Amino acid sequence: MASIRELHQQLVSKERSAVEITQEALQHIAALEPKLHSFLSVTADTALAQAQAVDAKIAAGEEIGVLAGIPIGIKDNMCTKGIRTTCASKILENFVPPYESTVTQKLADAGTVMVGKTNLDEFAMGSSTENSAFQVTANPWDLERVPGGSSGGSAAAVAAQECVVALGSDTGGSIRQPASFCGVVGMKPTYGLVSRYGLVAFASSLDQIGPFGRTVEDAAILLGAIAGYDPKDSTSLKAEVPDYTQALKPDVKNLRIGIIKETFGEGLDPAVEQAITKAIEQLRDLGAEIQEISCPRFRYGLPTYYIIAPSEASANLARYDGVKYGFRTTDAENLLSMYNRTRAAGFGTEVKRRIMVGTYTLSAGYYDAYYLKAQKVRTLIKQDFEKAFANVDILVSPTVPTTAFKAGEKTDDPLSMYLTDLMTITVNLAGLPGISIPCGFDDKGLPIGLQLIGNVLREDLLFQVAYAYEQATEWHKHTPKLLI
Repeated sequence: MASIRELHQQLVSKERSAVEITQEALQHIAALEPKLHSFLSVTADTALAQAQAVDAKIAAGEEIGVLAGIPIGIKDNMCTKGIRTTCASKILENFVPPYESTVTQKLADAGTVMVGKTNLDEFAMGSSTENSAFQVTANPWDLERVPGGSSGGSAAAVAAQECVVALGSDTGGSIRQPASFCGVVGMKPTYGLVSRYGLVAFASSLDQIGPFGRTVEDAAILLGAIAGYDPKDSTSLKAEVPDYTQALKPDVKNLRIGIIKETFGEGLDPAVEQAITKAIEQLRDLGAEIQEISCPRFRYGLPTYYIIAPSEASANLARYDGVKYGFRTTDAENLLSMYNRTRAAGFGTEVKRRIMVGTYTLSAGYYDAYYLKAQKVRTLIKQDFEKAFANVDILVSPTVPTTAFKAGEKTDDPLSMYLTDLMTITVNLAGLPGISIPCGFDDKGLPIGLQLIGNVLREDLLFQVAYAYEQATEWHKHTPKLLI
């Protein structure tokens, strides 16, 4: 499938219609889904109606935006009015939202064509999309391996060209990690840049919606459409949103790039280390100044995150009690047993684990020892980044310590699963923007991702460096085995 710009040109020149592009995407989804399982629901009727509206505008001689008629996938934890939104959980299996999330409303206003809602780890809790209550998504590069998580459905759909771009949400790496595993571009914006209104909450101080694309330009166009202040979200930033495509210059001369020392060493796959080292050398050849930077508290990111995120999840998921909406057990003698049995049947193992951890860390006797201490460490991690950005413009690291692992390999070992987020978590704790871009393959032909981290609201700089690297290499042009 072509890029956003290419499809836009085809639509404007009337070479193809939006309905033709949409039908092609829907046919491609129908052909691949029996193997891939990236969509929880395919919204064919909605998509064709949106495409017809775009064609009607073109026929009337009206100008259309660059995203009009572009097929897009939406992670199924963003509310879509009148369309089922499940969070891949039994407790919301039949939930149809009565309102629209801000991001999906903005995309509808821009004329995008929503082809479906993508699979995820239940309530976005996981790193492999194996925690979905309904299906396990496969990696288009190797169907026996996971696509990453929690936004694995969106990453796999973009990699397999089932849609041009997709939205994911990132709480501790849930956009960047699957982008790395699936060989696509994935951006986690600055906290507050994109409205969370209508995003089903996991950890409210960490969650952020962001774009997936096969190219840096596609991701930049999509972020530009969803970013901006929203009075419906109390954490939304009143910041001006630039045209990110203006930053797409193949030039990194004199930019100072810092290699985070703590992200190399024990636990890093040799093939990943080799690819990242080559990518850094490529940036040096393009004119960037490279230096090593230390973020000493980087290694405390994982334990800090796994206290703060479950604590917030425990509070956010208390609303699923079988009373107001969602699944309710029919097998209950009284109100308390209805609560207990609804939650026991409605939530999966990983969600229950995090609710229990979070409830424990917030309990009266342990709040100071765990939650409060974790928030203090979070501040120290943020200070490490502030010191680093006093000396450099951008930080680099591997996105994930390894390439995609086999389905079922880590399901019985939650700690080993948590370690896949080691490189991405600190970015969420500090509220910074980060992007993962393809930078190579291991000896099994599995993609490797390079993570670029920027200072607050410096998405433009991230896109600039990512674009310069992308244009100097060919990694984004490779095709997954599933499509060959």
